[in-house]
Amino acid sequence: MHTRSKRATVTIGAALTMMVVQAIGGVANAEIIEVTDLAGRTVSVEIPVERVILGEGRQMYVVATLDTEDPFGRIVGWRDDLKRADLDSYNQYLAKYPEIEDIPLFGNPNSGGFSAEQAVTLNPDVVILNLGVREAVAETGLIDQLAAVGIPVVFIDYRERPLENTIPSTLLMGKLFGKEDRASDVVSFYMAQMNRIYNATAKIDDKPTVFVERAAGISDECCRTWGRESLGLLVERAGGINLGSDLLPGATGTVSAEKVLTVDPDVVIVTGSNWSLINPENTAVSLGPDANGTAAIDRLKGLADRPAFATTTAVKNGRFYGIWHQFYNSPYQFVALQFFAKWLHPEEFADLDPDATFEEFHKRFLPLEYKSGYWASLKPQS
Repeated sequence: MHTRSKRATVTIGAALTMMVVQAIGGVANAEIIEVTDLAGRTVSVEIPVERVILGEGRQMYVVATLDTEDPFGRIVGWRDDLKRADLDSYNQYLAKYPEIEDIPLFGNPNSGGFSAEQAVTLNPDVVILNLGVREAVAETGLIDQLAAVGIPVVFIDYRERPLENTIPSTLLMGKLFGKEDRASDVVSFYMAQMNRIYNATAKIDDKPTVFVERAAGISDECCRTWGRESLGLLVERAGGINLGSDLLPGATGTVSAEKVLTVDPDVVIVTGSNWSLINPENTAVSLGPDANGTAAIDRLKGLADRPAFATTTAVKNGRFYGIWHQFYNSPYQFVALQFFAKWLHPEEFADLDPDATFEEFHKRFLPLEYKSGYWASLKPQS
């Protein structure tokens, strides 16, 4: 039974200045601790948290590894981006946990759409936000509004600097949830799988050039990519030369089709997901759990035939691949690293099976049955 401090409003209106905190008891075995979040802020939180609002629905990727038996048991509110950006995963969860359709929805904190008033009515123990919205919520005053009624905000990060922040984010979530041992197990698996690649690619000198197109086909725009961050950095760790690192001044940006032809990549990797709710007319490679492999390859061929890529060395040699977009924003990035390594250095990683790695992770840490469909290739893989 939830008997934590209850929050009430004297008057509910546009402003939250009239909101007060009414303490009416505590929870056995609960304690108030200070944690340092991924924005470097010191935050006081009563743990273990029992009522959680997720500022991004895809934070369920890590929540599910900790609360595997009851992944939505603590979630009292979330954004709808899991459904919109990763419909296949959402449907897989929905089939097993139909109650998720009833979880209250929040708007995007980045655009000022997150309602502090709505949050207060749900009496959360914590609101978890992605590091990337830090400046936006500072401008709207969201953190101060929630703090005024005793609701702490904690930032985590699997997107901005995933190679630096995945481990501390996962350990922080484990502390908040009272699942520190479980979080340590997840981190140990993550590190072991990453090191399988690092230890090998550190000895590789012959590195192919790689262009990663971000969300290829979600719109008519070409060609968005990453610099030396996120999947761009994973390319380098997998033993490749990420062309976006030299072509962009920042973490992400757009490179012209003409420029792509000029640099003529040895390998092209496009990211895709089921984005039918975002753009029903999209031409992206729909990748994710149980994705249709034949349809994915057809879409991949269509993307390869665009002017930016049709005459490149990558397409001529069949080294044109698709990978699940959500690897860039989840604690599952070790799977993307293994796919990249196998595609860039097929001989060195002939025995590596990223599908098997992800299946093992599902069996140990996730509540869902593993279903393949996270990648596609122009040529058959050995």
